[in-house]
Amino acid sequence: MTLTDKEVDLDRTDRKIIAALREDGRMTVTDLAREVGISKTPCQVRLRRLLESGVIRGFRAVVDPASLGLDHVAYTEVKLSDTREQALSEFNAAVRRLPEVEECHMIASSFDYLLKVRTADIRRYRIVLGEKISSLPHVSSTSTFVAMETVKDANS
Repeated sequence: MTLTDKEVDLDRTDRKIIAALREDGRMTVTDLAREVGISKTPCQVRLRRLLESGVIRGFRAVVDPASLGLDHVAYTEVKLSDTREQALSEFNAAVRRLPEVEECHMIASSFDYLLKVRTADIRRYRIVLGEKISSLPHVSSTSTFVAMETVKDANS
Protein backbone atom coordinates (compact mmCIF):
# COMPACT_ATOMS: atom_id res chain seq x y z
CA MET A 1 0.00 0.00 0.00
CA THR A 2 1.31 3.45 -0.89
CA LEU A 3 0.49 6.57 1.06
CA THR A 4 -1.19 9.54 -0.60
CA ASP A 5 -0.10 13.13 0.08
CA LYS A 6 -2.51 13.36 3.04
CA GLU A 7 -1.94 9.94 4.61
CA VAL A 8 0.71 9.45 7.29
CA ASP A 9 1.91 6.06 8.51
CA LEU A 10 0.74 5.92 12.14
CA ASP A 11 1.61 3.14 14.52
CA ARG A 12 -0.17 2.15 17.73
CA THR A 13 1.85 4.61 19.86
CA ASP A 14 1.08 7.52 17.49
CA ARG A 15 -2.61 6.67 17.74
CA LYS A 16 -2.38 6.56 21.54
CA ILE A 17 -0.78 10.02 21.53
CA ILE A 18 -3.53 11.37 19.31
CA ALA A 19 -6.27 9.81 21.44
CA ALA A 20 -4.77 11.19 24.65
CA LEU A 21 -4.45 14.70 23.19
CA ARG A 22 -8.00 14.61 21.85
CA GLU A 23 -9.13 14.04 25.44
CA ASP A 24 -6.80 16.64 26.96
CA GLY A 25 -4.91 18.93 24.58
CA ARG A 26 -3.29 20.75 27.50
CA MET A 27 -1.54 17.63 28.76
CA THR A 28 2.19 18.13 29.37
CA VAL A 29 4.64 16.05 27.33
CA THR A 30 5.70 14.31 30.54
CA ASP A 31 2.11 13.32 31.32
CA LEU A 32 1.50 12.38 27.68
CA ALA A 33 4.58 10.12 27.65
CA ARG A 34 3.43 8.44 30.85
CA GLU A 35 -0.10 8.02 29.46
CA VAL A 36 1.08 6.25 26.29
CA GLY A 37 3.87 4.28 27.95
CA ILE A 38 7.03 5.78 26.43
CA SER A 39 9.74 8.10 27.72
CA LYS A 40 9.62 11.87 27.31
CA THR A 41 12.17 12.33 24.50
CA PRO A 42 10.63 9.81 22.06
CA CYS A 43 7.23 11.29 22.91
CA GLN A 44 8.47 14.78 21.99
CA VAL A 45 9.92 13.46 18.71
CA ARG A 46 6.65 11.73 17.82
CA LEU A 47 4.57 14.78 18.79
CA ARG A 48 6.77 17.06 16.65
CA ARG A 49 6.39 14.64 13.69
CA LEU A 50 2.60 14.55 14.13
CA LEU A 51 2.51 18.36 14.16
CA GLU A 52 4.88 18.82 11.20
CA SER A 53 3.04 16.24 9.09
CA GLY A 54 -0.29 17.96 9.76
CA VAL A 55 -1.88 14.99 11.53
CA ILE A 56 -2.25 17.25 14.55
CA ARG A 57 -3.27 20.63 13.14
CA GLY A 58 -2.90 22.59 16.36
CA PHE A 59 -4.36 23.25 19.76
CA ARG A 60 -7.14 25.63 20.73
CA ALA A 61 -9.64 26.46 23.42
CA VAL A 62 -13.09 24.96 22.96
CA VAL A 63 -15.48 27.76 23.88
CA ASP A 64 -19.18 27.50 24.69
CA PRO A 65 -20.81 29.54 21.87
CA ALA A 66 -23.88 30.33 24.02
CA SER A 67 -21.66 32.09 26.55
CA LEU A 68 -20.62 34.41 23.70
CA GLY A 69 -24.22 35.00 22.67
CA LEU A 70 -23.89 32.77 19.60
CA ASP A 71 -26.33 29.98 20.30
CA HIS A 72 -28.39 30.14 17.08
CA VAL A 73 -27.38 27.45 14.57
CA ALA A 74 -28.75 27.16 11.06
CA TYR A 75 -27.80 24.77 8.29
CA THR A 76 -27.96 26.31 4.85
CA GLU A 77 -28.16 24.37 1.62
CA VAL A 78 -26.52 26.30 -1.21
CA LYS A 79 -27.06 25.61 -4.89
CA LEU A 80 -24.64 27.20 -7.34
CA SER A 81 -25.42 28.45 -10.83
CA ASP A 82 -22.05 27.18 -12.08
CA THR A 83 -20.14 24.14 -10.81
CA ARG A 84 -17.06 24.27 -13.00
CA GLU A 85 -13.74 24.24 -11.09
CA GLN A 86 -13.21 28.00 -11.35
CA ALA A 87 -16.66 28.72 -9.90
CA LEU A 88 -16.15 26.20 -7.09
CA SER A 89 -12.79 27.77 -6.24
CA GLU A 90 -14.29 31.25 -6.17
CA PHE A 91 -17.13 30.12 -3.89
CA ASN A 92 -14.74 28.21 -1.61
CA ALA A 93 -12.42 31.19 -1.19
CA ALA A 94 -15.29 33.57 -0.47
CA VAL A 95 -17.10 31.33 2.03
CA ARG A 96 -13.88 30.86 4.02
CA ARG A 97 -13.92 34.61 4.75
CA LEU A 98 -17.33 34.53 6.49
CA PRO A 99 -16.80 34.22 10.25
CA GLU A 100 -20.42 33.17 10.80
CA VAL A 101 -19.88 30.04 8.69
CA GLU A 102 -18.43 27.43 11.04
CA GLU A 103 -18.41 24.61 8.51
CA CYS A 104 -18.77 24.31 4.76
CA HIS A 105 -19.09 20.96 3.01
CA MET A 106 -19.39 20.18 -0.70
CA ILE A 107 -22.27 17.72 -0.96
CA ALA A 108 -23.22 15.07 -3.53
CA SER A 109 -26.94 15.87 -3.63
CA SER A 110 -29.53 18.07 -5.30
CA PHE A 111 -27.65 21.06 -3.84
CA ASP A 112 -23.92 21.79 -3.88
CA TYR A 113 -22.87 22.91 -0.38
CA LEU A 114 -24.07 22.58 3.18
CA LEU A 115 -23.09 25.38 5.55
CA LYS A 116 -23.26 25.41 9.34
CA VAL A 117 -23.93 29.02 10.29
CA ARG A 118 -23.75 30.34 13.86
CA THR A 119 -25.24 33.70 14.85
CA ALA A 120 -26.79 35.40 17.87
CA ASP A 121 -30.38 34.90 16.76
CA ILE A 122 -32.70 34.39 13.78
CA ARG A 123 -32.68 38.12 12.93
CA ARG A 124 -28.89 38.13 12.65
CA TYR A 125 -29.00 34.92 10.62
CA ARG A 126 -31.44 36.52 8.17
CA ILE A 127 -29.00 39.40 7.68
CA VAL A 128 -26.05 37.04 7.17
CA LEU A 129 -28.08 34.99 4.70
CA GLY A 130 -29.37 37.98 2.76
CA GLU A 131 -26.25 40.14 2.72
CA LYS A 132 -23.40 37.64 2.84
CA ILE A 133 -24.29 34.07 1.87
CA SER A 134 -26.63 35.01 -0.99
CA SER A 135 -23.95 37.36 -2.31
CA LEU A 136 -21.25 34.71 -2.50
CA PRO A 137 -20.01 33.95 -6.03
CA HIS A 138 -22.34 31.79 -8.16
CA VAL A 139 -25.04 31.27 -5.49
CA SER A 140 -28.35 30.68 -7.23
CA SER A 141 -30.50 29.52 -4.31
CA THR A 142 -30.44 28.63 -0.63
CA SER A 143 -32.59 26.70 1.80
CA THR A 144 -32.37 26.93 5.59
CA PHE A 145 -32.86 24.46 8.41
CA VAL A 146 -32.76 25.86 11.95
CA ALA A 147 -31.39 23.66 14.72
CA MET A 148 -33.68 23.61 17.75
CA GLU A 149 -31.23 21.80 20.04
CA THR A 150 -27.74 20.36 19.76
CA VAL A 151 -27.76 16.83 21.11
CA LYS A 152 -24.17 15.97 20.14
CA ASP A 153 -21.31 17.82 18.48
CA ALA A 154 -17.58 17.33 18.08
CA ASN A 155 -16.84 19.27 21.28
CA SER A 156 -19.27 17.42 23.55
